[in-house]
Amino acid sequence: MKDSVAEEHLYLAFSHQYRDSIFPLHTSISLFLLSYCDCKLFKVFLVPTGEDVGDQCVAKNLAGDLEVHLISRCQLPVVVQSCSLPAVVVKDDKFCRAGLSVVLRHIIQKTFEADPSKKDILELLGFKKTCLKACAEVSQWTRLCEISIPLAVERFLTASPEHCQAIPPDILQLERKLGEPVRVHNDDKIRRQKLQQQKAGAKAAVPVLGKEATEESKPGEVSEHPPTSLELSVAFSKLLAQEAPNAINREAPHIRRTKTSDLPLLDHVFAEGLYFTVADLVLLPCIHQFLVSSKKQGKNLVNLPLISSWYRRVQEVPGVKKAAGKCNMELLQLPELMSAPEEQLQDSSSVPDELEEDNDDSHFIGGPRPTMTKLMENGIEAKFSPHPCPSWTLDWTSLPSAVSPGEGKMSRDRALRKQQQLNNLVAAVTKLAKPGDVIVDFCSGGGHVGIVLAYMMPSCQVVLIENKELSLIRAKDRSDELGLNNIWFIQANLDYFNGTFNIGVALHACGVATDMVIEHCLRARAAFVISPCCYGFIQNTVKFKYPRSHQFKEILSYKEHMILCRFADQTAVQLPPERRLIGKQCMGLVDLDRAWAAEEHNYSVQVISMEPESCSPKNNMLVGIPA
Repeated sequence: MKDSVAEEHLYLAFSHQYRDSIFPLHTSISLFLLSYCDCKLFKVFLVPTGEDVGDQCVAKNLAGDLEVHLISRCQLPVVVQSCSLPAVVVKDDKFCRAGLSVVLRHIIQKTFEADPSKKDILELLGFKKTCLKACAEVSQWTRLCEISIPLAVERFLTASPEHCQAIPPDILQLERKLGEPVRVHNDDKIRRQKLQQQKAGAKAAVPVLGKEATEESKPGEVSEHPPTSLELSVAFSKLLAQEAPNAINREAPHIRRTKTSDLPLLDHVFAEGLYFTVADLVLLPCIHQFLVSSKKQGKNLVNLPLISSWYRRVQEVPGVKKAAGKCNMELLQLPELMSAPEEQLQDSSSVPDELEEDNDDSHFIGGPRPTMTKLMENGIEAKFSPHPCPSWTLDWTSLPSAVSPGEGKMSRDRALRKQQQLNNLVAAVTKLAKPGDVIVDFCSGGGHVGIVLAYMMPSCQVVLIENKELSLIRAKDRSDELGLNNIWFIQANLDYFNGTFNIGVALHACGVATDMVIEHCLRARAAFVISPCCYGFIQNTVKFKYPRSHQFKEILSYKEHMILCRFADQTAVQLPPERRLIGKQCMGLVDLDRAWAAEEHNYSVQVISMEPESCSPKNNMLVGIPA
C-alpha cells in the first residue's frame, strides 16, 4: 500500500431514497463502485438537492462500512460549486474532476494506485483503459450508459402507472446493443476457435462460474460446468485472471483458411462485449431498479431476454453480490427467458434510436462549388471582419518559461506558431475583460491559453476545463511552477460545467466542441473568443443540428452543409494554393453560419482571420459580445 495519499473528497447529489437506492442514480452508481472496489480512499459527502435530509435517514440507507457526511451546496468548495455532481477534489486543492464517467474512472485508478495487487479493478477500464473515456457528446455508448439509461429509469420509477406501461426506449436500445455482434481486440483468433468448436461439436467442460462460486468467490475458485458458449469461457477466464482456454490446441487447416468474413460472430457476455467493465457496474443499479419496479407491476420481461441474461450473469461476477449487500441491493433471481416472439422483437427493434442521427451522407461526390454558388446566388459569401489589433503581441522573451507554449516540449517552429495564435486570442480577451471577471478556457488541453491569461490578468479568475486528465495535470504543474492563485482546473465533459462566467475562450475546439462552447457562452450571456478546428468532424448530434442559423437552414440541406464542413478542412500548407483558398472560404461560411446563429440570441459576432494567417491552417476566430 502506498503512503501519504492526499485526502480526496467525493461529493454526491442526494435528492431522495427509494427502495434500496439513493437518487439520483448517479449517486447509487458511485456508491456501488466504491463498495465493489472496497475503496475507502475518499471522504464521501452527500449534497441534498432540496431541503435538508436528516442523518438518520441517510445512514439507514447506507448500511455497511462506508461513512458518509451531509453538506449543503453552499458549503461546497468553490470549484465544485461550478460543476454537476458527482465530483471529486483533493482537499484544499483547485483541481476538480466532475461527471459520472470521469469520477468512476478516477476511483478505479486511485484504488489500483493504492493497492497495485488489485489488477482486476484496473481491468474495469477495459482495453487500453478506454471504457467510458470518450465524452457523451461524441460517444453514443457513453451517452447511453452515463445519461440516457439512468434518466430513463428515474423517469420510469416516478411516472404514474398509466404512463409507465411501455418499456422505455433507452432500455430497448440497450437490449438491441446486447444483441449486436461483438468486436474485440484479437477477435479473429477467438472467432476461429468458435468456428472450430462448432465444427467439432466440442462439449468439454471449461471454467465458468457456477452457483457455488457466486457468494464469496475469489480468483481461482471456479466450478467445472458445461460451457454455455466459447464467449463465456473466454470472458470468465480473463475475469478470474486465468489464461484463456483454447477450445482445441491447434486450428485445423480448413479453419485457418476460412475468410474472416465467413467466421461466426461473437455474442455479448457483458455490456461492452466479452469482458466485465465499469459499464456493467454503471448499468447494474439502474437495470436492477427497473426490473424490481417492473416485477412489482407484474410486467412481462419477454421483450428483454438479453438484459435478463446479462443481469443474471453479472451477479456471478466475484464481488458483485457482496457489494450489492453493502448497498442494501436485494438482487433478483430471474428465470431463464426465451427469446421474444418475432413480431414482438420487430416492434422493439423499430423503436426510434434517439442516439442515431441521419448522418449517412458522410462520403460525398463532387466539390463544394455548387454549394458555394447556391449561397452566392442568395447573397451569402464568407465575410471576414478586419483584425482589431493585427500587430499586438506579448513580449514572450520577458515572460517566465512556464508561460510559454514551448514549455510543452514542442518544436521551435510550432512553439512560434502557438505564440502567434495566443497573441490573437489574448489580444481579443484583453479588450473584453475587466477586473473581477471569470474567464473560462474550454477544451484547454495543456493550458496554453488559460495559463497566459491567468498570468497576464491577475485580477481575473481563470477556469480551465478539459476532458483529458494528463493534459490538465500538465497545465496544473505549469501553474504551480508559476505560483498562480487565480486559476482553477476542472476535468470534465463540457456539459458538467454549469458555473457563471464572463468570457469563454477556446483555441482550436474540435468539431462540434466549438458549438458546445458557444452554447455555454450564450446560456451564461458571456462574451466569447473561439478559434474553431476540425470542421470535418462536424455532424448532427443529439443536441446540435446543422446548419445552425435560420438563413443557412432556408438555403442548405444537412448534406450540403456537411460538404462545406468537409472541404473547410482542406487548408493544409502542403495543398495547392487554389485548394487552400477554397478551404478558407468554406471555413468562413461554416463560421458565418455559427455567427448568425449566435446573433439570433442577441449577440454581435465577428469572424476574424488571425494574424499572421500562417500561424495555423485553422486561423479563423469568432468574437462574440452579448448586446
